Amino acid sequence: MLLPSTFLTISLFLFFFLSLSHPTNSLTTIGVTFSPSTATTTANSTHRLHPPDSVAKAIDSLKLTAVRLEDSDPNVVRAFAYTNITLLLTIPNSMVAPIAANRSAALQWLYIHVVPFYPRTIITTISVGNNFLEASPDLTTLLLPAIRNVYTALRNLGIRQISVSTTFSFVSIMANPFPPSAARFQDPVSDDVIRPLLQFLRDTNSSFLINIYPYNLYRLNSEIPIAYALFQNHPFNFRDDVVTGVRYRNLFDSMIDAVISAMAVAGHENVPLIVTETGWPSFGTDPSEVEANPAYAEMYLKGLVAHLKSGFGTPLRREGVMQTYIYQLFDGEEEQGARPVRKWGLLYPNMTKKYDVVFSKSARIGEQRAILTIAAWCFGVFALTKLW
Repeated sequence: MLLPSTFLTISLFLFFFLSLSHPTNSLTTIGVTFSPSTATTTANSTHRLHPPDSVAKAIDSLKLTAVRLEDSDPNVVRAFAYTNITLLLTIPNSMVAPIAANRSAALQWLYIHVVPFYPRTIITTISVGNNFLEASPDLTTLLLPAIRNVYTALRNLGIRQISVSTTFSFVSIMANPFPPSAARFQDPVSDDVIRPLLQFLRDTNSSFLINIYPYNLYRLNSEIPIAYALFQNHPFNFRDDVVTGVRYRNLFDSMIDAVISAMAVAGHENVPLIVTETGWPSFGTDPSEVEANPAYAEMYLKGLVAHLKSGFGTPLRREGVMQTYIYQLFDGEEEQGARPVRKWGLLYPNMTKKYDVVFSKSARIGEQRAILTIAAWCFGVFALTKLW
């Protein structure tokens, strides 16, 4: 007969194992950035746009569950109706000033891009501009009024489930990115724009949106090892934050935690974070960019996806980022008389896959946890019958 004390000991051991062996946070949603201008196929020196429906099917075939639209074409928004794919829409930088000046401009944009399709199309977030601070540094004071006008316009329409934010570039707003504990937002943007924006995001339960490119930071700092940027597991492939004692094993986590540290300095470290762009180029026209090649691009994507699927987050934020959008769905077409600077696409213009990467969420952790839970329950029932 199994003694009660033995049963209790084994049960406690199983509970302890189940609670510690696996992360308790949910997995990051993996999506892709799409711009209709890249959805072209070339035939006889002419460009033909892929139909939005075929683009939606291509995204679904990749098992991606979220799409960020750089150009919120209504036809593309319509193509995702009655699907389980969520959309993050982008208001172009050229519209920020008119929307900041007049709420009716915000309503007009929403009537064209949101109202005809929502909620049949699952729109979760609207980004007012993309890297607007760098694109229009003399108009930074207009950004938050534009965001507020879009938010208010949505509420006036009775739409309360769509959050509103704006998208920043890591290299444009961050100062002292390493070690992460020393990171700060650049002045004067920190006090003039980001602090009040973070307050708004906290009050409205919205997210901070940022483009994170380890490739760009690697190019700016020759001391960063390539393996560290590519998620490679080598014995000495790490960097320590000497202030906090935290060990970083990839550049992506280090950049995320730099943003989190900067938000903490600004007083709002708990605002959710969404990575609106990340990726690695498979081609670059600059001869010095030897790292822009298909092998490294696939290595980065596989490492990124495996890391996001692990569910372990970053050292400073165990729940990780809410969503990560890979840049981008298609390679951009070469303009006549000019060459593209870099190619980032997951697909070639003919819609064939460039990489062998599985983007669907991993069920491994959940399945293992479920199996172990069932095993523990069955063992408990068996033990109790012996005790009886």
